[in-house]
Amino acid sequence: MSTNELREAYQRFFEERGHTRIPSAPLVPENDPTTLFVGSGMQPLVPYLLGQAHPQGAKLVNSQKSFRAEDIEEVGDNRHTTFFEMLGNWSLGDYFKEEQLPWIFEFLTSVVGLNPKRLYVTVFAGDEANGLPRDTVSAELWQQIFSDKGIDASIVDIGSIEQAGDAGMQNGRIFYYNAAKNWWSRAGLPENMPAGEPGGPDSEIFYDFGTPHDPKFGKQCHPNCDCGRFMEIGNSVFMEYVKQADGSFAPLPRKNVDFGGGLERLAAAVQDNADVFTIDAFAPIIRQLEEVSSASYTASPHQASFRIVADHVRGAVIMMADGVSPSNTERGYIVRRLLRRAIRHLDVLGIPAGSLPLLARSIVEYYRTAYPEVGQREGSIVEALAHEETKFRRTLSAGLREFQKIASRHISGADAFHLFASYGFPLEMTVDLAKDKGVAVDTEAFERAMAEHRAASRGGQDKKFRGGLADHSDMSIKYHTATHLLHQALQDILGKQAIQKGSNITPDRLRFDVAHTEKMTPEQLQKVTDIVNEKIAANLPVRQEEMTVEEAKAAGAAGLFSERYGERVRVYRIGDYSIEICGGPHVERTGALGRFSIQKEESAGAGVRRIRAVLQ
Repeated sequence: MSTNELREAYQRFFEERGHTRIPSAPLVPENDPTTLFVGSGMQPLVPYLLGQAHPQGAKLVNSQKSFRAEDIEEVGDNRHTTFFEMLGNWSLGDYFKEEQLPWIFEFLTSVVGLNPKRLYVTVFAGDEANGLPRDTVSAELWQQIFSDKGIDASIVDIGSIEQAGDAGMQNGRIFYYNAAKNWWSRAGLPENMPAGEPGGPDSEIFYDFGTPHDPKFGKQCHPNCDCGRFMEIGNSVFMEYVKQADGSFAPLPRKNVDFGGGLERLAAAVQDNADVFTIDAFAPIIRQLEEVSSASYTASPHQASFRIVADHVRGAVIMMADGVSPSNTERGYIVRRLLRRAIRHLDVLGIPAGSLPLLARSIVEYYRTAYPEVGQREGSIVEALAHEETKFRRTLSAGLREFQKIASRHISGADAFHLFASYGFPLEMTVDLAKDKGVAVDTEAFERAMAEHRAASRGGQDKKFRGGLADHSDMSIKYHTATHLLHQALQDILGKQAIQKGSNITPDRLRFDVAHTEKMTPEQLQKVTDIVNEKIAANLPVRQEEMTVEEAKAAGAAGLFSERYGERVRVYRIGDYSIEICGGPHVERTGALGRFSIQKEESAGAGVRRIRAVLQ
């Protein structure tokens, strides 16, 4: 069963059990400034797990695009990836343990075909100090589920991870672990939860690859051992408690189920190979790397480089399809880190310059059906990747020579910052190179130098650009309407690929980011300005209406259709000139805007131009 088939089979299985299939949310979180990317399947659904009613009902299923930047340095082994898909099903006050555990076991064994004898599970051992009981319900359910398959499932009390290495398997199949492993809340451990916070036990499912235990990870093996024998392929979270003001826990009035299972890990279990980079989702890019390097992935001494390139290019392509462009700030910096680390490992493999676009196309081809936005933005993604590689390679050789000069000694924070500022070396690349040389890097001093640099770059501005309106004042509303005119005018002059990449509106000005790879000419800027002012002078009416997403698409409305819209959306039309999905607010007629003037056009990252404009 291929990865695409697994994704579809899972969602269809739960649809047949009354669930509504919902689309993946974008990797860029909506209305959550606390995190750069969606890092789990449940993250976009937190408001509904906390009590808000979901418009699609109480039983949901999907496959969620996810990205964990903290795993970048871990990529290179056989199981860590930065981008991954999380299969998820949810009960929002509907079914609970008695349905969830048999269902997920049925899917894994009867639909996917995993051998039940290769599956092991963990449950919550309880927390006496916090008055939380052992999850005997899940343990007993698992015993019955395995018994129905003719498997005697003994229960073993492992306790903590520290104790597990001594306790070992003990011929068990169901293992009690403490709260550090089998409890979920947003705050982590029960004692860290604030009053009013929900949480509950979870039950993880592990696949046994049967590989020999490596004693360096502990005297004996157990399901959560890091030796590689076991891989977690799913976790059912049962939110059934709420913390009280006195520190105790009470039953949650509406109990929820949140299941998450890594698609790539499940695909590895299906083929009974612990190396996730051998699954079909990675096959096209691994095959291309083998062809252009004349090396075999399985026999290469540089297998880690194969994995790093494959993972990082895939992650960058998916992020760019969701509107993130390479830059030196926030999400864009993560994309740039991925690409520059991939380029270095392309060199390790002896692969010629200019290969990134070719590799990217293989990723696009694989994901264009599951995530149409990837195919829709193929041209801009490939163009931006080519630009990014060309730009970095201009300084890479010189940077490597500079690194060699200083690598014979301890690399100071100033040295590392010099490599970053002058040659575009992310700190992680310097650390990687230094590790190969056995040289230490003063990362703390680098971070101090970077903080000073950022403070200077801000130039005293303490307002961070997050997009959207700063307020709902009359002038901000006018500028908001002007962005719609500007967006359409840019597409008129630059082409339909000139889609919005972000905006920031205050009562003093508008700032608008647009997908475009080249600096706009004065003639183009003037044409855009003239069009906007022409539409203002025409005093066009601004009308609002509600329709389905499909109706909005059919009407030609501009919008980020990879985003998770509701069943119905608000659409604003400006005369017969502009139509966009938008939450508003806007002026009633364009004549109220005044005269439009572009003040500045500049780069906002690879493949993105930023326009600053005012109304006079």
